[in-house]
Amino acid sequence: MSEYFSLSDSDVIGFDLDHTLCRYHLKETSRLIYESFARYLVEHKGYDKDLLNLTPATWDFCFKGLVVDLEDGNLVKLAEDGTVLRATHGTNDLSTEDIIKHYGPKREWKHFNSLNTSFTRSAKYYFYDNYFDLPGALLCGRVVDMLRKRGNEVNSDFWKDIVAAIDHNYNTAAFKADAGTYFPSVKRDPGRYLQPCSDSVKTWLRSMKSAGKVLILITSSHSDYCRLICEHILGKDFEELFDVIITNALKPGFFSLVPQQRPFRTLVNDVEESEGLPSLDKPGWYSQGNWPHLHELVKTMTGKPEPKVVYFGDSMRSDMFPASSFGKWETVMIVEEMEGEGVPKSDAAMSNEAQVEPLEKKGKFEEQGMKSPSDVSNQWGSYFVDVHKSGGGDEESQKLTWCCHSIHKYSTMAIPSVEHIADLPLDYKFPRFSPDKPCTTGYYPRPPDSLLKRCESLS
Repeated sequence: MSEYFSLSDSDVIGFDLDHTLCRYHLKETSRLIYESFARYLVEHKGYDKDLLNLTPATWDFCFKGLVVDLEDGNLVKLAEDGTVLRATHGTNDLSTEDIIKHYGPKREWKHFNSLNTSFTRSAKYYFYDNYFDLPGALLCGRVVDMLRKRGNEVNSDFWKDIVAAIDHNYNTAAFKADAGTYFPSVKRDPGRYLQPCSDSVKTWLRSMKSAGKVLILITSSHSDYCRLICEHILGKDFEELFDVIITNALKPGFFSLVPQQRPFRTLVNDVEESEGLPSLDKPGWYSQGNWPHLHELVKTMTGKPEPKVVYFGDSMRSDMFPASSFGKWETVMIVEEMEGEGVPKSDAAMSNEAQVEPLEKKGKFEEQGMKSPSDVSNQWGSYFVDVHKSGGGDEESQKLTWCCHSIHKYSTMAIPSVEHIADLPLDYKFPRFSPDKPCTTGYYPRPPDSLLKRCESLS
């Protein structure tokens, strides 16, 4: 395998939608998602109204890559070997001594093996790896704090309520029915939450199509929400940019191997036909489905027995791990946390923010002091590297986080946004992640600060 990766070598280029092709205004969207979940708990499950009151400083807790342990209400940040780097009970920090008391002298988190090898969901823990459910980590922490304050036992019962809140706001019928808080708000004012794609991204997509690449959009969002987003970020003619659009793809299950495959379904007015398709015989817009059937279609479309596929996504669980493990696709991970660690924003993103500024004045008061969820957290540290303190507080060693290690293992390369590479020629050669190379190789346009510092300290 070459140590470089180039889009020009690929036959098929696939994209996830949310937080990949579509960038959100993270602060606005995170506040909306938190409020959607919390409002449900207060109004439908009788939780304390205080859950709805957040100060800007509270958002420091919101950090991607945490795992909530549903059995004891702890949230943990893991190192690449599964040891606990930091932990909280609810939103309150556990000291090094507490961590050792709870997880033993080696600080081992007992479910690490099942999470690390399969990324599957479990009744015992939940891994927060995307911005759509991330505000739920803050909500979990605050619910545990509240149960503690009341002297209630903390067990996994509270999680059933949180799952109900997620379903209430995000289920496939919610958009059409104007149910919950999330969809009605985005429908009312999409510009407040969604960042339009720059002209350079639209030109980039068209240039790949002109070069004979097959372009595919694969999203777990339902067709009606997908259409709203795409019209807002790409324009009314967005369907012309893609050969195949797959909505309600139910990733990561989309990538699963036989016999769990779901058939593709056609859509009529955003309603799935009840009869599944035995195979895909032509390009178009479909719902659900599975990658082996898609693979057969792209073989026909490209005329190649083994077409090369590259896939852009932002979720380790739904995109990177299954696409590289089962699909054997090249994968490009969108890691917005790079921008929180010294990687400059793209010019397009900067001008985008400047245009949005006046619209958001109304939210500015609350935003003062609110950390973006993609920035480094005071409470949790860096997404990529952290200090591992041994008991007694003497020994300190720098460890890669489990999230960072997973990026290197399951992604070909990582970028902060598609805007960062849209102006490059298609045959640009990107260095790829490799176990034989320094851990800073594979990030474009440059590695995050914490990884650079770690490399310097090791050399």
